[in-house]
Amino acid sequence: MSEYLCLTLIAEAGETESAFKTRLTAFWSHLIRTQPDTYEAVYAEAKHFDATGGRVSRQYMVGEGATSAVLEALTTKGIAAAPVDTDDTYTKYEASGSEWFQIAH
Repeated sequence: MSEYLCLTLIAEAGETESAFKTRLTAFWSHLIRTQPDTYEAVYAEAKHFDATGGRVSRQYMVGEGATSAVLEALTTKGIAAAPVDTDDTYTKYEASGSEWFQIAH
């Protein structure tokens, strides 16, 4: 069974939800085109934005084996992520709750 890690992506200080959403859309579109296999490991997106450390944030469930590649791509595009707890894994069923939107591949 696949296991997933939760990635929390964090906006820049003062960045609005709308502006952060635009940057995330551009990032994921780029990843689809340049690293389709890595993008395939992105299983779910939180249905709602949240706040982390006073900044807008959004969570994603990513396959354990692709987490490093996703984080590297995020860093390249200037998108910050909270530290990932690699011991806190989720099953497909836990990543399918009502608070998650499954990403169609």
